[in-house]
Amino acid sequence: MRYTFALAGNQNSGKTTLFNQLTGSNQHVGNWPGVTVEQKTGTMLHHHHGSQTHIGLSWRGKRAESKTGGVPEEDSDVTIVDLPGIYSLSPYSLEEIVSRNYIVRDKPDVVINIVDATNLERNLYLTLQLLQLGRPVVIALNMMDEVRSHGDAIDIKGLEKGLGVPVIAICARKGEGLDELVRRTMQVAECRQLPSKLDICSGAAHKALHAIQHLVEQPAMAHGIMPRYAATKLFEGDEPMLEELELGEDTKHIIEEILSAMEREVGMERAAVMADTRYTFIEKLLSTCYTRGSAEGDTLTDRIDNVLTHPVLAIPVFLAMMLLVFYITFGPLGTWIADGFSALVDNGIDLLSGALAGWGVAGWGRDLLINGVCTGVGSVLSFLPTILILFLLLSILEDSGYMARAAFLMDRPLRKLGLNGRSFIPMMMGFGCTVPAVMSARSMNTQRDRRFTIMLTPFMSCGAKVPIYALFTRAFFPGNQVLVMSAFYLTGIVVAICAGLVLKRTVFHGDAAPFIMELPSYRLPTPANVARQMWDKAKDFLKRAFTVIFLATLVVWFLQSFTFSLAPAQDVAHSMLGVIAGFIAPVFRPAGFGSVEASTAVLTGVMAKESVVSTLAVLAGVDAESAQMLSSLQSIFPSTLAAVSFLVFVLLYMPCVAAFAAMRREMESGRWAVGAVAAQTGLAWLLATLVFQLGRLLGLG
Repeated sequence: MRYTFALAGNQNSGKTTLFNQLTGSNQHVGNWPGVTVEQKTGTMLHHHHGSQTHIGLSWRGKRAESKTGGVPEEDSDVTIVDLPGIYSLSPYSLEEIVSRNYIVRDKPDVVINIVDATNLERNLYLTLQLLQLGRPVVIALNMMDEVRSHGDAIDIKGLEKGLGVPVIAICARKGEGLDELVRRTMQVAECRQLPSKLDICSGAAHKALHAIQHLVEQPAMAHGIMPRYAATKLFEGDEPMLEELELGEDTKHIIEEILSAMEREVGMERAAVMADTRYTFIEKLLSTCYTRGSAEGDTLTDRIDNVLTHPVLAIPVFLAMMLLVFYITFGPLGTWIADGFSALVDNGIDLLSGALAGWGVAGWGRDLLINGVCTGVGSVLSFLPTILILFLLLSILEDSGYMARAAFLMDRPLRKLGLNGRSFIPMMMGFGCTVPAVMSARSMNTQRDRRFTIMLTPFMSCGAKVPIYALFTRAFFPGNQVLVMSAFYLTGIVVAICAGLVLKRTVFHGDAAPFIMELPSYRLPTPANVARQMWDKAKDFLKRAFTVIFLATLVVWFLQSFTFSLAPAQDVAHSMLGVIAGFIAPVFRPAGFGSVEASTAVLTGVMAKESVVSTLAVLAGVDAESAQMLSSLQSIFPSTLAAVSFLVFVLLYMPCVAAFAAMRREMESGRWAVGAVAAQTGLAWLLATLVFQLGRLLGLG
């Protein structure tokens, strides 16, 4: 049997965490709203057990067997679909449209509604809408550990009776209750158990809803939509539903008369009437099923927020945290770890070189493998510990709940740029990788906000630029690495702000859409979530190192080793690479780095920013972490000012090819994407030139 389970719930309710637990996936989990911006699919892990076939689901080494109500004859394939976080099924945002269309049109076998147990009133609003869709529903009551820690109590059986669907208490982050959730969900799927009919309306609203349901019953059934759900959406004034049902003008007129009469009788607008009806039902239900603990006063989250979201202290605290992250990453501890790993890489290359000589491998072959492949790829791999430390610290901040506060804090300053706090999420993700950062801009409510955010996101220094910064600061600023590194990250932010102010007054007029979010409680980061995010980043880095960067290294080695006649090049200037770079180099001379080596590194950096380091290492014929590499850099860049100018250009010019492809897709326009990267590259050249020329005027280079 094949089943499809859809995960639906409010933003930050734990959907993606549950998805990862059930499927073993490495999807990104950030403790902030809007991470999932499109539906993601995965297969639930399963196996045969003994002589009988069971559904066997495993997570973190645990196994759950569906002994009753499971799949009786054959092994089952269960597909899990992680839908975007939403607060309702009203089609007002991209997330709501994606989730609503999937549930209504694709009809999953079971909808697993993940409910934040610490905020039942708000989360159950979506639950009541899901129950009207006519699909089997199971409620996963998540974060029960926090409920218990607050001294609160929830009557699970009472909730089940009141809502008419199974309710299972879980803690997705810790894997608690997942066995029972899987078992009950399989039972519901097998029996195709539909929710019990809930009639939450009364009085004039009740009469109006039933009258509309009677009118639209036939067209709703013809379109495969539950009449009750269709009537409810029409009650709320849902235009897409009105268009989908293709109602005649007479029917539309009658519905409008029914609703107008109801509004006059109750003295409220129709949408407000339905919202009030739902919240009244929820309040009545919780009055019998939810008991608050005896604890009084501010919670731990409240006390922490008194400092971290303080009107005066919040921004300085945020900056201090970021500085601490950079200090740990690039300071004595991070440098010591990176040096140790680099020594291992160097020893490995030396052993391989000796082995190749002993095996009698031809000189050109040894040169290709050692000076080409190993030097290029190994130079990038040397910075793997630095990248892992950086993302370890950022993952801890995410999982703790602090990054959600950062988005909240950034809403006010971002509004001065014509954006809102939601834009902070892709920008912050941009410090990791520009590709998912650009994709996460889908969470923006309008096309204007999406394109505006995408234009600014590449100015954030992605993780791929870390090896470049680390190499250059080590060569030119050995005693001030942390300070200089932080300055470049800050420079990207400042440039993004300035560019935003210009774009607001030229291309993107108007104000951003409103920003609403719920701040999660602070939590201790779980090793599993942090490790999952670190592995995800490491996997991406290693994949790039052994694919794009590997190929770029081979190309650079070949082009610098041979002339256009395929004869061995006596020097780089006469090689194919030297000739090609010679045409480009004059463009960068005003910026102070018009050498063949620097121009080549800029070109290969378009494929992947890490290739800048591998290219320079291949051209120098030494390992990036060696003393020889540092001296080679100082010969390529005749002054510290030229090196700074080069870093400014690398910081700001167009992102990699993969990021460009993502920009084109998310902007829904090739012209917009080309314009964006052209503007970024032009701005990078202009600022790099200004830095170099002004520095020379001031006698700095």
